[in-house]
Parts: sequence; structure tokens; C-alpha cells
Amino acid sequence: MRTADCDARNASADLILRGGVVHSLSPGGGGATAIALRDGLVARIGVDREVMALAGASTKVIELAGRAVLPGINDAHLHATWLGAMWPHTLFGEEAGPGPAPQRPLLDAAQRRRAILRAGELAASLGITSYTEPGLGPGEDHGATGAFGTSVAQQYRALAAEGLLRARVTVLWLFGELDGPSNLESFLAGLATTDGATSDPRWLRFAGVKIFADGIPPMRSAYTHHCYADGVSASLLVAGVDDADREENLARMIVAAHRAGHQVGVHATGDRSIDVTLDAIERARTERDIDLGHYIIHGDLVTGPQLRRMAALGVGLDTQPEIAIRTRPLVDAALGPGSAAAAWPLQAALDEGVPLCLTSDAPVLSPDWRRQIAAADEWMGPTADPRRRMGRLLRCYTVEPARQDQAMSWKGTLTPGMAADLCVLESDPLALAPAELPDVEVELTVVDGEIVYEHGVRVAVPETV
Repeated sequence: MRTADCDARNASADLILRGGVVHSLSPGGGGATAIALRDGLVARIGVDREVMALAGASTKVIELAGRAVLPGINDAHLHATWLGAMWPHTLFGEEAGPGPAPQRPLLDAAQRRRAILRAGELAASLGITSYTEPGLGPGEDHGATGAFGTSVAQQYRALAAEGLLRARVTVLWLFGELDGPSNLESFLAGLATTDGATSDPRWLRFAGVKIFADGIPPMRSAYTHHCYADGVSASLLVAGVDDADREENLARMIVAAHRAGHQVGVHATGDRSIDVTLDAIERARTERDIDLGHYIIHGDLVTGPQLRRMAALGVGLDTQPEIAIRTRPLVDAALGPGSAAAAWPLQAALDEGVPLCLTSDAPVLSPDWRRQIAAADEWMGPTADPRRRMGRLLRCYTVEPARQDQAMSWKGTLTPGMAADLCVLESDPLALAPAELPDVEVELTVVDGEIVYEHGVRVAVPETV
């Protein structure tokens, strides 16, 4: 007699995609041509015959006709609310460096809600099923854009409770200004009072905090061990009476967040700010030895020894290779000729085993992940094995961000029991050069087993305001 578990495993699927190539991005997951989804989870993956055994009278079957299925894309650093207000404009535009943002402030709750929903539709059209909103909170309650304050977090809570989010969202709290100063007292007060509870943490999770340690090299505001070419030296953005005091205050922020069980994402671009951050994380881990998935954001001038330290500490790196390409002449102008060649060492990060997420930082850049993968390949230079490189870079937009979200047990790959989050591309990316990827159409996006985007078809969005 069949057991109840066996009956459940063989129950009819809600949706089957067949006749293509399915990349689970899990070990030993090759050779699949079809995938079945049921109750928001992957039910089965394999060849068509195996998967079609789960077809029932109510099962929707989609013919892939050679198209490729990937786990849903996870952009680990995407300012979605700001993106929803600005799109189709970005800070970089077509220029080498960032410019002023269009003045489109979000003035009330309704505008913020619409911006989040608009960003969700854009994300769905790109195959993005998860993203991290890196910095919302009281430090920006009076910010000029209206896209980063506590009220934005409240709108995310409301949309999640109403079931209206189009992607899964991770949020980092921000207790200082965006791209600006913070102080230890406000940070500690924020840690003590912030409520991270949500109706469903698989859809909306407040994971931890973001800290701005410094600025960026082209603006000569990255905190470095050496002066810039014009003799200028930068300081940390964290308040203090001198460099030593600022460094200690940054360390105390990180240790306090770690002690409270919060993940920390530190915007650190200069080699000196990265050293201070890693010292603090090591200090925190000595006090409480638990891996909370801390990570460095951008990491432009990270060095080889620092990458080895990061790998040993389990510290991740969120980076944007398109920025590396665009700002190469600006970095050389700021730090001296040839400096950019040693910056953004993506291949070294992979080789050292650093948890690496490729991200867009939209709306600084376009949220199109295909462009970031192509840019990463260009920055890393020629390879003898483009298929292997493509596979590794795809993991930087799927598997590694799930690790950063502390969600590898339930999303990021396509194996039975994992979240039914996926995207369908018109061509198999592993059969292409990365430079060709931006021209490959996203055909379908599925989140939690539900189709949220289908190329050429308007997917209904509930009326919300």
C-alpha cells in the first residue's frame, strides 16, 4: 500500500515546464529537460517522461521548445523603491560616472507604494524573484528622495501582508544617512528600538543593518592606506574626533550588531575601510562565534590578503562589475595610472572562495543582471572555459545571494522541496558567451509557483491604491 508521503510526492503538479534545458545549479543537477511545481515548491526535476508523470487534469503545461530554465535571479543590492521612482533613468545613464539623480521625490505613502510595485513589475520582467533593499530606516526619514525612510519599510510590510509583492525582499536597516555620515549613539539607539517582525519572512525579512564606512574612489572619498594622486586623504563617514576614534566607532557598531544577531552589510570601498571592517568582524566572531553572513558592499580596492581573510571569516562581497568598467579612467585619475587594473579583483575573489554576489545597485545602474554578468566576464578577461565561467557567474546571481539571505536551505537552486522561483530564457546561457547574454530575452518568471511575468502577455496586478 502506498504511504501518505508517497501519495504526496506523486500528487498532480500545478505547473510543468518541459522540452527545454533545466539548470538546477545544484551539484549533479545536469541533464534535466523538465520541471514540475506544486504548492509553491519544486516537485520534480528530470527528463520529460519522468516529470510528466505528475501531470493531472488541472496541471498547466508549458512547452519550453528548447528554452532554458534557471533558478530565479536574486539581486543582492537593489534600491527598489528609488528605482521605481526613477526608472527608466539611472544615476550613471550613459556616462562614465554617476551624476545627479532626477528630482522625483516620493512625498507620501501612496507614491512609495506605487514605486515599490513598479519596481516589482520591472524585476519580474527581468527574471528577478528576490532582491535586497540595502538601507531603509530613520537615518533617511527626512531624506530628499523619500525612498529610504522608515515609511518605506512600513509600505513593504503592508504589501507583504496583502500578498502584493512580486519578489521576495530582504531589508537592511539604515541608522545614518544614505552615502553619508552616521554616529555610534544613533546606531545603538536604532538597534535597540527597531522591530523586524513580518507576517512571512520568506516574502519580507529584515535581516540586519547597513553601515556606510566611506565613499568611492572616483570622488576621492574611499578610505585608503595611501593618499590620492593629488595628495588628498579621506576619512571614514562614521563620526569621531580623529581617524582612530572613527575606526573604533565603526568597529563598535559592527560588534554591537553582531552581538544582537543582526547581519551587517558595510559599504566599504577603500582598502583601509575594508581592513577596519574585517578587524571588527573578527573581533565580533571572537566574542560570539556565529556566522551571520556579514558582507562588504562594493569593495572596489579590496586586496588579495583581504580576500583570503574574507574567505576564512565567511565574509561575502557584493560588487558591480559594470561600475568597474565605467569608472576605470576615473579610478586611474584619482589614484594614479594603472590603479584600476588592480581594483575589483573578481577572479581572485572566486578563486579564494569568497561568497561573491554580482549586483546592480540599481538605480545607480540598470537592474538588468545580464549586463552585470557580461561586464564581469569582460573585466576578468579571456578564459579557456567560457561555459564554466558562465556557470560560476550565474551562481553569483542565484546561489550566493541565497546564502547571503541565509536561505540556501529553501531557495537559490531548483531541486525538489526548494522554492518554485525560476526564470525562463529564450536560449541556454551555458551555450553562449557572456557578452551575448544581454541580448537573450527573459521569457517567463515564476515566484512561489505563480507566473508573475510572461513575455508578450500582461500579467494581471491587483488594484492597490
